[in-house]
Amino acid sequence: MNLRFSKMQGIGNDFVMIDARHEGLVLGADEIRAIADRHNGVGFDQLITIERPRDPSCAFYYGIWNADGSSSGQCGNGVRCVAAWLHRAGALALGETVRLESPSGPVTVRLISPHQVTVDMGEPDFAPARIPFQADGAGAHYDIDVGGEDLLIGAVSMGNPHAVVVVPDLGAASMFRHGPLLSTHARFPEGANTGFVQVIDRTHLRLRVHERGSGWTLACGTGACAAMAVMHQRGEVDDSVRVDLPGGSLQIDWQGPGHTLWMTGPAAFVFEGEWLGEAGR
Repeated sequence: MNLRFSKMQGIGNDFVMIDARHEGLVLGADEIRAIADRHNGVGFDQLITIERPRDPSCAFYYGIWNADGSSSGQCGNGVRCVAAWLHRAGALALGETVRLESPSGPVTVRLISPHQVTVDMGEPDFAPARIPFQADGAGAHYDIDVGGEDLLIGAVSMGNPHAVVVVPDLGAASMFRHGPLLSTHARFPEGANTGFVQVIDRTHLRLRVHERGSGWTLACGTGACAAMAVMHQRGEVDDSVRVDLPGGSLQIDWQGPGHTLWMTGPAAFVFEGEWLGEAGR
């Protein structure tokens, strides 16, 4: 049986979406990598399956896989695409708020329009053991050796691990060297999404992200959340921030500890297709 899919994107972060609500789907890492190949396959940053919920309090479950075949706990741009996909499938109404189950736990989404979604991403978690990140205790800054150079980073979980580095210029050559090294650094036992953030002012950030398992992407929703959370923890931004990424902008709202963080942004359909390779047989 061939594999039907939808291709979607959220500010340039692109996804292959597969309907697995009625029938179980098992894809191996080799099959996922084949579909992810941008020359011989479909191409994507993440593959997302939409399934029946494991948690009865949630309407649907969604699984996430990176382009290298590894699994992911959360994807901010991806969950907005899940909401838009469910609306198109007739399972989510405009203005409706619904609880979805991700690999890292429940999230709440609200469909503002067919292509605009706001998501309760939960409260940022700075506890090193839960990121996970190897450190003696929680802090706003950590010194870390990256390829023989000393960097100052922030570390936080948004359902997946993030390292955040403040830079004066997003075009610096050192950033492209440090990104892959931080994403696979030994102090992040499960790897990390590495965000390089430039502070424009207290309501405006610019960001580039090297994602574990996918490399440099045009956008990373949880990366935008992580960057805002780290800068808010340091007292350098207000409660509402626009984050500009190469693929577009997200609105991130967080009032600090004790509150959940909200992300708002677009989701778009690109095309429908059928995978005829080994993954669909």
